Amino acid sequence: MHIDKRKIILKVSKNLFSRFGLVKTTVDEIAKLARIGKGTVYHYFKSKEDIFAEVIQKESNALQEKILQALKFEQTPQGKLTAFVKTRFRHLKELTNYYSALTDDYLQHYSFIEEARREYLKREIQTVKDLLNEGVEKGVFKIKDTKLAAESIIFLLKGIEYPWTAQKDTPDIERYTDQFLNILFKGIEKR
Repeated sequence: MHIDKRKIILKVSKNLFSRFGLVKTTVDEIAKLARIGKGTVYHYFKSKEDIFAEVIQKESNALQEKILQALKFEQTPQGKLTAFVKTRFRHLKELTNYYSALTDDYLQHYSFIEEARREYLKREIQTVKDLLNEGVEKGVFKIKDTKLAAESIIFLLKGIEYPWTAQKDTPDIERYTDQFLNILFKGIEKR
């Protein structure tokens, strides 16, 4: 039986990082939990930061895949935007290392973290812009600048993601998300 040591290292590292964070996790702990020598860890990865970078990349890809799957089941631009927002909030909290990489200030001096944050932001803005463009083309959204609107929506989501995901239970997040989407689609002005 072939044991993929790289996968084992990533799996135990993911668990350690999510419990103790990048700074407090050591390569010694990773090796011990993986039941391999420290040298074997360094055979596959240059440093624990390299391991963390791969862990957050895998979590980022998992989140993106969940969002894309949710979008496939929706027919309307409104349904797709709703699926994007709800899926994002539902799964972001589960991906603890990726969420930590996106939000923890003490990680900002790591260049690979900044790169992951930039890529994630760019990907989210593009996804929302594409959904808004589809809505404009179908005549259901009235937006002059879809890039600006997409950036605004993403920055609003980023502003509320920490208080919602860190302090609310899943049913509350669903309720808050529904309210956010209602305001987004219908506005607050009386018509």
